[in-house]
Amino acid sequence: MNEKQLRWQNIAMMAFVTVWGLGNVVNNFAQQGLTVVTSWVLIMIFYFVPYALSVGQLGSTFKESGGGVSSWIKETSTTKLAYYAAWTYWIVHIPYLAQKPQGILVALSWLFKGNGNFVNTVDSKIVSLICLIIFLLFLWIASKGLTTLKVIGNMAGTAMFVMSLLFILLAVSAPSLRGAVVATPDMGSLATYIPKFDFAYLTTISMLVFAVGGCEKISPYVNNTHNPSKEFPKGMIVLAAMVAICALLGSVAMGMLFDANNIPEDLMVNGAYQAFEKLGAHYGVGNLFLILYAIANSMAQVSALAFSIDAPLKILLADADPDYIPASLSKVNAKGTPVNGYIFTGVLVTILIIVPSLGMGNMNELFKWLTNLNSVVMPMRYLWVFLAYMWINKYANRFQSDYKLVKNATFGYIIGLWCFLFTAFACLLGMVPKVSYTDQPKEWLFQLVLNISTPIVLLALGMIMPAIARRNKKTLN
Repeated sequence: MNEKQLRWQNIAMMAFVTVWGLGNVVNNFAQQGLTVVTSWVLIMIFYFVPYALSVGQLGSTFKESGGGVSSWIKETSTTKLAYYAAWTYWIVHIPYLAQKPQGILVALSWLFKGNGNFVNTVDSKIVSLICLIIFLLFLWIASKGLTTLKVIGNMAGTAMFVMSLLFILLAVSAPSLRGAVVATPDMGSLATYIPKFDFAYLTTISMLVFAVGGCEKISPYVNNTHNPSKEFPKGMIVLAAMVAICALLGSVAMGMLFDANNIPEDLMVNGAYQAFEKLGAHYGVGNLFLILYAIANSMAQVSALAFSIDAPLKILLADADPDYIPASLSKVNAKGTPVNGYIFTGVLVTILIIVPSLGMGNMNELFKWLTNLNSVVMPMRYLWVFLAYMWINKYANRFQSDYKLVKNATFGYIIGLWCFLFTAFACLLGMVPKVSYTDQPKEWLFQLVLNISTPIVLLALGMIMPAIARRNKKTLN
């Protein structure tokens, strides 16, 4: 097989499926309304484009490493920092795993009941208990080494991609083709799209950063392109254009279906389903679109849960250094499953499912909180990407690459530093709760404490592991 068989269009499509989803449109519209259109333009120009192209340079520079972020850090700094990069990549998936059972419940509620009322009417503690049971079930399934769910997930991923594009096409066309009434009355006014750059707005930036992150997963393929120095950056530029178009048109489509001046409280939870329900009514097909989306999303949520239990942990433990990872955590059974690692994952996720439900009144707030927490925690892994990019520019004479974002190493370092500081800034401000302090002071304070303590505790565990590993080594010796 020709190792240089990928062209720029292949790279662009592979990266697009990895990075983008309808949830990115819904979540950011729920927080900003139609002002998110301007936010998308700014985030694409000043963050996503340099991010994507810097990943292209890192992948080209370390083509023998397989493209892993921890490998990039190991090559540019030390083994110790490489461990922390790998730890960060794994640990940020804990809040993600805690939310996935909620997504499964919402999807199943819409699929079988035709609405999302189940999670809104049942006490949050009961819902959390059901979510815990779902998670433990899939933790057990994943420990058996079954791959069926991942196969289903690949099919669902393609279906979700198609549904996302279908959503934009149907929603934008509905007013002209079906005479649908536009929900937001002032969509023709420029003022509708201009954000108020105040503190409340800045706290929503982390959701935008979360939405466009993850393109580093495609970097291992940079040197499998026909001409890496030309086609990979072209693919990344096309990726940025595709994401920008989907973000902008998707947000406009949301404004056509939902009044941006009166955004429903449960839009982040049920918005995508409600959107397809409205489109079905516009086009006279009943709940067909809703059912198709609910099926695709149910499969995608199930697969994402199973995959995210297994893959990040195995990445952490694949080249586990005994100086940093306790041998007991790396121990595998006959099927190659890191049993103790699964147990450790189970304990952390159980805590994150149960504890927040004790201080939040309803499932809607719990779902929105976990979504926002993910927007704070997940981008922390991007910080290592930008550190690696800063270092290959700082020590430019040590590294060779077929492709460079910029030729000037100092300018390249500044780009990496900007992306690093912007990501850190977004994560810190994202910790501010989105509930109203005036209306819900106790819940606001509870969420703030969780938002600050959760990433600190998760990262602090990574600092404890090396000490445990060293003590284990002494005991064995």
